[in-house]
Amino acid sequence: MDDVDAVQAQIARNMLASGDWVTARLDGVAYLEKAPLIYWMMAGSYRILGVHDWAARLPLAIAVVLLCWVTYRFARWAFDEEAGVYASVALATSVGLFLFTRILIPDATLTLAITGAVWAWLRLLEPEGEHPLGWSLILGLCLGLGLLLKGLIAVVFPVMAGLVYMAITRQLFSPVAWRRLHVAIVVAVALAIAAPWHALATLRNPPYFAFSMHSGPGEYHGFFWFYFINEHLLRFLNLRYPRDYNTVPRLWFWLLNLVWIFPWSVYLLASPTLSYQPSTRGGRVRLMAFCWIGVVMLFFTFSTTQEYYSLPVYPALALLIGSALSSRSRWVPLGTRILLTVFTLLSAALLLVLLLVWRLPTGAGIASALTQHPDLYTLSLGHIRDLTLNAFAYLKLPLGFAALGFGAGALGLAVARTDVRRTVLVVAASMVVFFQAARIALIRFDSYLGSYPLAERLQQSPPGQLIEANSFYAFSSVFFYTGRTALLLNGRNNNLEYGSYAPGAPNVFIDDGKFESLWRGSERCYLLAYGTEMPHLEQLVGRSDLQVVAENAGNYLLTNHALP
Repeated sequence: MDDVDAVQAQIARNMLASGDWVTARLDGVAYLEKAPLIYWMMAGSYRILGVHDWAARLPLAIAVVLLCWVTYRFARWAFDEEAGVYASVALATSVGLFLFTRILIPDATLTLAITGAVWAWLRLLEPEGEHPLGWSLILGLCLGLGLLLKGLIAVVFPVMAGLVYMAITRQLFSPVAWRRLHVAIVVAVALAIAAPWHALATLRNPPYFAFSMHSGPGEYHGFFWFYFINEHLLRFLNLRYPRDYNTVPRLWFWLLNLVWIFPWSVYLLASPTLSYQPSTRGGRVRLMAFCWIGVVMLFFTFSTTQEYYSLPVYPALALLIGSALSSRSRWVPLGTRILLTVFTLLSAALLLVLLLVWRLPTGAGIASALTQHPDLYTLSLGHIRDLTLNAFAYLKLPLGFAALGFGAGALGLAVARTDVRRTVLVVAASMVVFFQAARIALIRFDSYLGSYPLAERLQQSPPGQLIEANSFYAFSSVFFYTGRTALLLNGRNNNLEYGSYAPGAPNVFIDDGKFESLWRGSERCYLLAYGTEMPHLEQLVGRSDLQVVAENAGNYLLTNHALP
């Protein structure tokens, strides 16, 4: 657990310890950019199970299971039992859902809320819909929880998808359709859930209202401005400050969805042959899925994007895939043949890489075989470019597992032929094997991406003042696993910068002069630093006064006095 993971987990830990469930804080500094529900979920898990990394991840894991179950129920209601099973299996075994739930971010839970809201919207518009009051409560609940998960997009996506759907089906100006939606009840429930936190956060972090469209260093306008203007509006316009993020090129953002929903994306070939006529329930759901996908993707076409921002469309794609598979469309066998070819090529490529690195030595750790591209690390998958052929020498076991999974999958697809049920079973089993291979590979990367070894060494060392150089995120797991705070050397940047200017912000930020004074003092200090910071630190205090306590993947835990 490091970087975003440990930051999120530490915020939840701070909430539980302080009793302040309104304002998120890191190292005592207000962290105002995110909605709090993901922190509340983790803090609740800590309260029941204790403060552990796995306890932090448990709520997200439960949310992903619920997402797959809701997708199953949605598809079963829309089409049939078979389509429900296929849709949920496709979602559960897609590359994107696996990959983007390895990170402690709220997007999968947000996707659950959006899926529930879209389904409720459709249920309420049904001519003879059952339990309209119950579904209006569910719609309001999903919108309210979504607001507490990731802000306004949790309302924008399902509402815009619903409105576009109503416009296409000529219900947008229908009084009957609007009465079925029970708008007053939906809005009341959503506000009852979401409004209290937004009001309290505004009141506790004044000034209360500011509407400046300028965002820059040293400015502090309170919670309302930062959360709604800077984090929502200016981020959409790519004008947010600080600009500690990157954006995926628009074309790649669209095309990569074929990778994120892989291997099931091949069956989207059959989706154009299906009916989208609103005269049947299946046609209505497919049409809504199309509107759902279009709204999300067009929104991010005009905004900044990360690879995982399209996660809310995965259930919609799964609905189309489940429907296509259960329809026995003539395009389904073509998709299976394409997948057979892809699995065969993947297995062959992985075996080739395995043969190329089989005799390569592994010695100094995987970090020594990787390159670095810091300019890409603001992207979610920026570290992928760090891989080299030599690095795969450390990944022989996962390479073998992945090759086996795809090879067995190719053989199974050849045998299954046009039997859809067997095909789905083979593909799902192959992906389970591949995910295990990917999990092993991620564990091998822990020593490179994480700072847990430094946290272990710090816990075993004598007491002393902890200082962190330049970036809180870089060593966030040290703070989580040790439960300690730190002075931040030149650390007034990125996500901690805005809160550092808030009234009453803790005096944890130090400059070179203060650091030099502390380091040369009689009290023991510890410093967490990137290897790239070493030349600057040596200029400040001299190389001989930087005693190395531990080193991991080019990052250091240093002290100013020799350890006993």
